[in-house]
Amino acid sequence: MSDFDKLVADTQATLARVAAEFSPAVFASSLAAEDMVLTDLILRAKLPIGIFTLETGRLHEETLGMVERIRETYGYEVRLYTPETAAIDAYVRQNGLNAFYDSVEMRKECCRIRKVEPLNRALAGNKAWITGQRRAQSTTRAELAVQEDDAAHGMTKFNPLADWSEEDVWRYIRDNKVPYNPLHDKGYPSIGCEPCTRAIQPGEDVRAGRWWWENPESKECGLHVVDGKLVRIKSVPA
Repeated sequence: MSDFDKLVADTQATLARVAAEFSPAVFASSLAAEDMVLTDLILRAKLPIGIFTLETGRLHEETLGMVERIRETYGYEVRLYTPETAAIDAYVRQNGLNAFYDSVEMRKECCRIRKVEPLNRALAGNKAWITGQRRAQSTTRAELAVQEDDAAHGMTKFNPLADWSEEDVWRYIRDNKVPYNPLHDKGYPSIGCEPCTRAIQPGEDVRAGRWWWENPESKECGLHVVDGKLVRIKSVPA
């Protein structure tokens, strides 16, 4: 067995263990390349793991189009969680539509309303959740573990692709003809909300296009942060 085949097999085993031992469990998909790998692995194996995405109201058209691509390819309906309209209206009224450019605090508040609060609703009632995070994505994820104790949400968190490289992700997509966001072909290795994401230049970090006006150390939206710190309280042996 090649190193890549073992990597895939280990990831399949992790997902199967989540389904068997941590039900109910859900997968938080950003609809980007890594998340399409996990979507393919979950749906091919018919694992009882729900898949949802956070529809922030500011996503690219291409990103939203992936919901339909998943429906067409796998016959699966991804569940959408949206922010509270009243909270969005209050933020825009008080600060302006694009106040997130003004300061890290304003950006994080926008992320809290559009992503963190909907995530909390999506995770409610589950024993575990899954992400497509990888260690190689950024300095903020360098110590990422496959399995973590997420005390903030009172559940176990799994990052099955923690050990995967960018090359591994795209090899799996090519080998298995997995649909992917067309923005990846336009220089967007990491894709978030449209006004907060740009294409990157050759040689830049894969997440350099996310909140590009900020320092690398602040580049997390809050989904994996509590009180300003990454939720890596305790790694759990697999």
